[in-house]
Parts: sequence; C-alpha cells; structure tokens
Amino acid sequence: MVRLNVNGRMVEVAASPDTPLLWALREQIGLTGTKYGCGIAQCGACTVHVDGQPVRACSMPISAFTSNQKIITIEGLSPDGMHPVQVAWRELDVPQCGYCQSGMIMAAAALLAEKRNPTDAEIDAAMTNICRCGTYNRVRAGIKQAAQTRQG
Repeated sequence: MVRLNVNGRMVEVAASPDTPLLWALREQIGLTGTKYGCGIAQCGACTVHVDGQPVRACSMPISAFTSNQKIITIEGLSPDGMHPVQVAWRELDVPQCGYCQSGMIMAAAALLAEKRNPTDAEIDAAMTNICRCGTYNRVRAGIKQAAQTRQG
C-alpha cells in the first residue's frame, strides 16, 4: 500500500511500488483526466502537479512519492470552478482533438503560478508538451489571456 495526497485527500493505492503514478491515478483512484500519450515522459499528456511543479506522471513510480507531497490532477486544479487557463482554453477554442489538453492546461497553470506574465520565450521554454494537432499558437494565446485575467 502506498499513501498519496491527491487533490487534497489521502488515498491508499494497492499497487506495486514501481507502478507509474499515471496508472495509479487512472486505474486505482479513477481520475481519468490525466492521459496516457507516449509512456516515456516526452509528450506531456500525463502532466500533473507535484508540490506545484509540473511532473510527467507516466515515468514516475508511486514509490517516488510521499504522503506529504501534494499531487494535483486536472480534476483538482480548480475545485471551486474553472481555473483561468481552463476559461481561456474554452473561450479561444484552444484544443482541436483535445487529447493533450489536460497536460497542456496543467503545464500552463504551473507556468502562470511561477510567472504572472510570461514572455513568448518563457512560454516556449515551459510548454514542452506535444500537440499532434499543432494548436501551439492558440496555446500561447490562451496562456496570455489567462495571465491577463489573473492580473485584472
């Protein structure tokens, strides 16, 4: 048994210690918003926050986490409504197929938590997630709109 703090609640996961966090979230805990993409931490579809930092959940075994670490998934990003990034994503029609978007949103939210008004270069450096539909211009626009919303 591994105890994890996920979206503000303690959960016990009955899985092998080398089970990737992604599969514990999806299969044991039932939080399916975090997506499987590549399985080698390259695409970012599985991005979650661990103590506020974006982490690729497909490559991190559950044994790497302690119950003191706060894991936030897309389901827990904004429990009282929609995060400004989610609002911007909806308003600007950022996703096309949408598969990568939960990871994109988590990476963008982590960026905005660190930098209130990121430059294009800072956005490019932080947003390493892959979108096969190529909505990168809309991702950048969404981040900029969310940054303005947070500052207003």
